[in-house]
Amino acid sequence: MSVVMLAMRAGAAGSSAVSKAARKVAGPAVLVLTLALPASGAEAASRIGVSLPASGADAAASPIGVSLPAPGGPYPVGTVAMRLVDRSRPDPLVAARPYRELMVSLWYPAAGGGPVAPHMAPLAAADWDRHSAPPLGVAKGAVAWAATRTHARVGAPVERRAGRLPVVLFSSGDGGPRTLGTTLVEDLASRGYLVVTVDHTYEADQVEFPGRRLVRALPLPAKLTPKVIAKLLAGHARARLADLRYVLDQVTALAHGRPIGGGLPEGMLGTPDASRVGALGQSLGGSVAAQLTRDDARVDAAVNLDGSYVGPVARRGVTRPFLQLAAETHTRDSEPSWKSFWRASTGWKRELRFKGAAHGSFTDLQPLLPQIAARLPKVPLADYVGTIDPGRSVAAQRAYVGAFFDLHLRGRPTRLFEGPDTRFPEVSRIP
Repeated sequence: MSVVMLAMRAGAAGSSAVSKAARKVAGPAVLVLTLALPASGAEAASRIGVSLPASGADAAASPIGVSLPAPGGPYPVGTVAMRLVDRSRPDPLVAARPYRELMVSLWYPAAGGGPVAPHMAPLAAADWDRHSAPPLGVAKGAVAWAATRTHARVGAPVERRAGRLPVVLFSSGDGGPRTLGTTLVEDLASRGYLVVTVDHTYEADQVEFPGRRLVRALPLPAKLTPKVIAKLLAGHARARLADLRYVLDQVTALAHGRPIGGGLPEGMLGTPDASRVGALGQSLGGSVAAQLTRDDARVDAAVNLDGSYVGPVARRGVTRPFLQLAAETHTRDSEPSWKSFWRASTGWKRELRFKGAAHGSFTDLQPLLPQIAARLPKVPLADYVGTIDPGRSVAAQRAYVGAFFDLHLRGRPTRLFEGPDTRFPEVSRIP
């Protein structure tokens, strides 16, 4: 979640100076907004179509169960996690390591069954519970993170009726694991896309590798000034860019029938369509999606989920189709990198603002935190996911992101971007 994760880690350490430094660098991208109180957690959860335990129960005695909204496309979803090793370069974040090691997940339209995939792998879920959830106001042990399930079947065969699959690469916000985009990713896969989610090792809070091996993020510097934070983000952005280009190389190999890693689902070889590629990212992931679209001719279109821009793309913009989704208070006037990026971008472009949304609204926190707040009313819900109705927020994000990629990767016309849509009154187009 870009410098949001830095600010949240700082909050866990009790350092207000770090939060101030993070705010100075990222402005509205940091989740420190003071908003009107949202609907109650129970009311918000009911709008997403999930059930909650009886309120008032002892969270310590009965950890809270949370669920993700079901995808809305015509296909069931399959997934498989894979370890990839790029031996062409040393690790950009740990110089002593002579290669770059990544975990990715493939999400795709599936045929047949198999076990339902967990939202987070077991060790990653336990580490999230210990280290990542408390800065959100969720005490260790309060939520049964490891029990949360996706709607995807592990290793299910690819649905051949879906044909060759356009590809979307997904990258989460700075410090965030690849799992935080599952709500959008599953929906795209159910619409007939191959979505590849990427964990950026040593930056993501936790990455679980095969063999029950957990790799945590590198410790942050003791003194986090605006200059130090900017340098960190720039380094993370460069590492991510190289990661995504390498992953795209692997997807291209799959498209040409060459296996990568192990444990590929039946029907995956030759199924990706490497001539139709999109990039999708939240926060820092959105900035890197833009940079990838500028730098790599294989990428046809990209979406930025409320991310400020880091690196050359902030000044140079992009020439290919680009969609930018914004939280209510994140504007070109409040974020200089948005203004310079927008002016320099010359291709098809749209910016959409979500009334009542906050930075975390464009992650899985949007459906999950309201369910938790129903049992833990002190969770600062508005700070992280704003006051927007969570079900409507998810539905609108899925509709606009899906329509964007359908338009630019599949050539399917849509009127959704031509003006206000009565189905989504919370969404406005910014000229």
